[in-house]
Amino acid sequence: MLFAHDTEVALAAAAALVNTDSTDGELLPDAAALDRFLHEWRWTGTVRRDDAELAAVHALRPRLRAVWAAAAEESEEPAVEVVNALLREGGALPQLVRHDGWGYHVHATGPDSPLAARMAVEAAMALVDVIRTQELGRLRTCAAAHCDDVLVDLSKNRSRRFCNTTCSNRTNVAAFRARRRG
Repeated sequence: MLFAHDTEVALAAAAALVNTDSTDGELLPDAAALDRFLHEWRWTGTVRRDDAELAAVHALRPRLRAVWAAAAEESEEPAVEVVNALLREGGALPQLVRHDGWGYHVHATGPDSPLAARMAVEAAMALVDVIRTQELGRLRTCAAAHCDDVLVDLSKNRSRRFCNTTCSNRTNVAAFRARRRG
């Protein structure tokens, strides 16, 4: 395991959140879609289910995407600036907590903090570990043509290139067909 379990989950959830702003369209168009996302990623705490909350979550996505962009440029400073801003704005105060069958892990906001602030700080705390361990290169953009989804490469040999098997298969089939034509 490269990072603590809660860090890996937070990184995956941050990538999934960024990917909801997709070239294929908006994947969080309303509160119901946000509820499904929160349930899938097992978010706890207060959820208001209103337009302002949804707008705040939408506004978080490009800020998180900027960290992946900094990683692609192999530049820590822009990533550090985003992470520090998210922690500062979210009023991060790290504490050990235990709930829902998880062992002790870190929460840096209270359960009544606004959802977007909790999401921002959770992602920022995970990104702190990525930056401190000099593993920013594990934050990548999908290698498939016409896909700008982000991913977290947690493989031992740093070989993950695609956001999902669909992109991987599509790219491999296209390469196979190109070889056959050639």
